[in-house]
Amino acid sequence: MAEYEHILVKRDGDTVTVTMNRAARRNSLSADHLAELLAAFREAGDTDATGIVLAGAGPVFSAGHDFGDVAARDLMAVRELLRLCTDLMGTMQSVPQVVVARVHGLATAAGCQLVASCDLAVAAESAGFALPGGKGGWFCHTPAVPVARSIGRKRLMELALTGDVVDAATALDWGLVNRVVPDDSLDEAVASLLARATRGSRASKAMGKQTLYAQLDRPEADAYALALEVMASASQLPGAREGMAAFLEKRTPVWPD
Repeated sequence: MAEYEHILVKRDGDTVTVTMNRAARRNSLSADHLAELLAAFREAGDTDATGIVLAGAGPVFSAGHDFGDVAARDLMAVRELLRLCTDLMGTMQSVPQVVVARVHGLATAAGCQLVASCDLAVAAESAGFALPGGKGGWFCHTPAVPVARSIGRKRLMELALTGDVVDAATALDWGLVNRVVPDDSLDEAVASLLARATRGSRASKAMGKQTLYAQLDRPEADAYALALEVMASASQLPGAREGMAAFLEKRTPVWPD
């Protein structure tokens, strides 16, 4: 994997771990940091890895956008920064691997956006989540987009309008994360969930993930039309053929991919 200034990237077996490594800046998302994250996810997406873990070094997961970077920009440059951030969020959802957020400490603003944009999220009991723009001067417009799709309208409004931090248990109840575990069990819980989420045919999983995102916000009839065509096509994949044959022959499948 490539070397970076603001992040650490490590591959262990079928899993690539991308760790935000700006602890002194609370893993805030400057343009350079975002660009490195985008490059790392694109690079990992082109490998044969089955899972990607997004983590943060230091006391917090991520404090969101780096205001030192934002404040120095004019309107066009802020648009460029937010477009870069949006590209990162979309890439995390479009790569074929399962992406899991490993969340400890605070995940605020665009840091909370990162969590909501991952396929799955496991939080330590110490974690907290916030869209703090609601109590400040720069509202969390773009972070609210994936958060809304995770927690629903009323909970989004509370999070975005108050700017309050919600604890990990509340985030779990609201659907922002999949699991909450003791801090010392976080790595184990992430590995366990990722192992279960990456079982089976890689090609089938990749197509399945991408189709899920494509149909989520469509009207039901359109979603069915899309899902029907993809599912029909997917039935011809080697992994699908092997899975059905193994079931019919009452044996353990041997995945071709």
